[in-house]
Amino acid sequence: MMASSAPIDDQPHEDDDSAAGAGSTQPIAQAPSPALPAHLTRLTERARDYIDAASSANTRRAYASDWKHFSSWCRRQGLELLPPSPQVVGLYITACASGAAVPCGKPNTVSTIERRLSAIGWNYTQRGTPLDRSDRHIATVLAGIRNTHGAPPRQKEAVLPEDVIAMLETLDRGSLRGLRDRAMLLLGFAGGLRRSEVVGLDVGRDHTEDGTGWIEILDKGLLVTLRGKNGWREIEVGRGSSDATCPVVALETWLRLAKIGHGPLFRRVTGRGRDVGPDRLNDREVARLVKRTALAAGVRGDLTEGEREEKFAGHSLRAGLASSAEVDERHVQKQLGHASAEMTRRYQRRRDRFRVNLTKAAGL
Repeated sequence: MMASSAPIDDQPHEDDDSAAGAGSTQPIAQAPSPALPAHLTRLTERARDYIDAASSANTRRAYASDWKHFSSWCRRQGLELLPPSPQVVGLYITACASGAAVPCGKPNTVSTIERRLSAIGWNYTQRGTPLDRSDRHIATVLAGIRNTHGAPPRQKEAVLPEDVIAMLETLDRGSLRGLRDRAMLLLGFAGGLRRSEVVGLDVGRDHTEDGTGWIEILDKGLLVTLRGKNGWREIEVGRGSSDATCPVVALETWLRLAKIGHGPLFRRVTGRGRDVGPDRLNDREVARLVKRTALAAGVRGDLTEGEREEKFAGHSLRAGLASSAEVDERHVQKQLGHASAEMTRRYQRRRDRFRVNLTKAAGL
């Protein structure tokens, strides 16, 4: 499965969306499957739908892109894709680490190599020819790559409450686009949502086939139901202390003025900001929104413009909640949907630094 160091939903990669499905760009010879009776054909199609539903769209795109990358490399080297060869895969990840995987290429990071390896293994498994990743040609080479090129993860900067307030001030209060963006920022922060979770929401249950959750507005706040990797979970987003920064008020205003009562929650605004279309926003729009408003608000003005460009993305909202919520850690863990407290602590960027001074505690 996907390496935990590079979750697909939260850290986008340069995916090649032209790669078909989750496989290569050219047919691979396989043993023909026995013909099924006509009455089972529909079940076969449904089974394919369930296979697609087993992973997110971002994961499938990344796996397709990585398989295409591996297939192209094998083709240039005159190597066969089948049967899977641990030695060939070991040489491929060596090429990725050294920058020789593509002509005039740059070395891939360890997390990218691990993701490519996961994609290769997944694709081989789907073809009924599993790859033995424990083989020394892969395992030993990968361990060497980690030891040689491993580096601390580059985490996105957390936007704290004061940052979010400043970011909201950069938005146009009089336009539908500004109202939509305001609701997205506040909901993404208060809910600790991934960018894919923000745009995957519907107004109500079973409104669309591609929705990954829905909302329910209550007196005391907002109940968000989400479909995650481990099933469904509920998130409570309480009303804020001020209407100006309340995610529920912002969402109610957007729905009322955009006249949305059914279907995707966050949609494209067209016609110079006057019309709301039927189409769901792409999750990359959340990342662009966070980056654009953080830069406009002067968040982390101590950094250069280039450094600030790299610091902010959709994940900044999620990390911001974890870094600023002054509550028991288990409540933050539940809101973010983490299986362990250790994962939640990785999201806490600034809040806990030097709060506990072990030097003084030890008597120095």
